[in-house]
Amino acid sequence: MACAVRNSLSVAAFALAGSLAFAAVHAADAAASDAPGGARPARGDRMSAVEQHYGQPAERYPAVGTPAITRWDYPTMVVFFENDRVIHAVLVSPAS
Repeated sequence: MACAVRNSLSVAAFALAGSLAFAAVHAADAAASDAPGGARPARGDRMSAVEQHYGQPAERYPAVGTPAITRWDYPTMVVFFENDRVIHAVLVSPAS
């Protein structure tokens, strides 16, 4: 019985820790996308709007799969598109 209670508490603690970590990452994501000047494009932005706002990417990778997923690399971020819409943008540290 004590072992079952201990296991239940371990599972609950693990779930809580995972939820807190997710919340911290989500809050950081929201803060970065809402930063003044737009630190990165928002989900749903079109390729043309991203290029107009951030300029030419340093590297464009060809689309793969169905639906077409495209990746653009900038010095401070990587942007992923589904067809012509942003699905994710990740801030990166410049190479040292």
